[in-house]
Amino acid sequence: MRVAIVLNTSWNIFNFRMNFVRALQMQGHEVHTIAPVDEFTHLLTEAGCIHHPVKMDSRGANPIKDSALIAELFFIYRKVKPDIILHYTIKPNVYGTLAASMLGIPVINNVCGLGTVFLKDNIVSAIAMLLYKISFRFAGKVFFQNPDDLKLFLDKKLVPAKAVDILPGSGIDLKRFQPTPFKRNEKFTFLLISRLITDKGVIEYIDAVRKLKGKGIDAHFQVLGAKDPLHKRGIQLDVIQEWIDSGTIEYLGTTNDVRDFINNADCVVLPSYREGTPRTLLEAASSSKPIIATDVPGCNHVVKDDFNGFLCRLKDADDLAEKMKRMAGLADEKLKAFGKNGRAKMEAEYDESLVINKYLAALSDFRQAS
Repeated sequence: MRVAIVLNTSWNIFNFRMNFVRALQMQGHEVHTIAPVDEFTHLLTEAGCIHHPVKMDSRGANPIKDSALIAELFFIYRKVKPDIILHYTIKPNVYGTLAASMLGIPVINNVCGLGTVFLKDNIVSAIAMLLYKISFRFAGKVFFQNPDDLKLFLDKKLVPAKAVDILPGSGIDLKRFQPTPFKRNEKFTFLLISRLITDKGVIEYIDAVRKLKGKGIDAHFQVLGAKDPLHKRGIQLDVIQEWIDSGTIEYLGTTNDVRDFINNADCVVLPSYREGTPRTLLEAASSSKPIIATDVPGCNHVVKDDFNGFLCRLKDADDLAEKMKRMAGLADEKLKAFGKNGRAKMEAEYDESLVINKYLAALSDFRQAS
């Protein structure tokens, strides 16, 4: 089969889907990748993918502006003539499905997360839901990454019930993210891994850090992730610089490999407002690190409270600070237990092979039906 994989960045395909790409190639499928060109695009072609560039802005949600994607993807799909198209992330899911429907090409969509439009009740949110409802009528299968998102789509009648299925996020490569021998830092180290936008709970993290510092808690408070001031909910550069200059946080910049940063931390924190299945938490748990995350869909499926970490209340810096203080005060044995439990949970529920096998089975079903 000729399989097209469509995403909003080549980086995303290379970092999170390559084991799946290799599994497709091993079964004899011809893999076409469709995504904007970035510094990872050449790695896709070197791995044997046939790449097709597309213009796609991963920031913001402007359905009128983004509708031009339908035409662009239509012409790419018409040229490539894939037997099936696999869409990931919001814009490929919506606009790619509409383009594919005009050509009669079957699609499998993956709702990686609901995005910010579902966090608000406004005209943009209403348009986005309408677009989902229209486009998902044409999807042969729609994978969701947690049961809350699946239920929301069914309750709002955005997707036919016969098309839905659930996956454990993108899964985690358990061989790549392995535990290292336990070692507690002399100064307890918290690590937030996230793009610097408000929806990830970055402001609550900063407020919690300030509260802890005000109470004399002596710890390292780190942030790893890209600045994105052009995003509608991006945090402005001067604000971030003030956090750095005042010593509120240690800003670690960006990286193409988070493993050393995770392994050098004592606890990974993500106070996000809502997630599909947060990759950073899977990576942390697979590395046997305790986690603090918000008690919201996505996060609370990865973190079981007082089992492999703590859950805190949404948009509540006081509660986050309390959970961070509590974590820093735990004995080594409790931290080890959290880490061990998290790793076991990843092995049982989130192994990447589970995701790959489900996709391969879906492709086999489509091939037999065609």
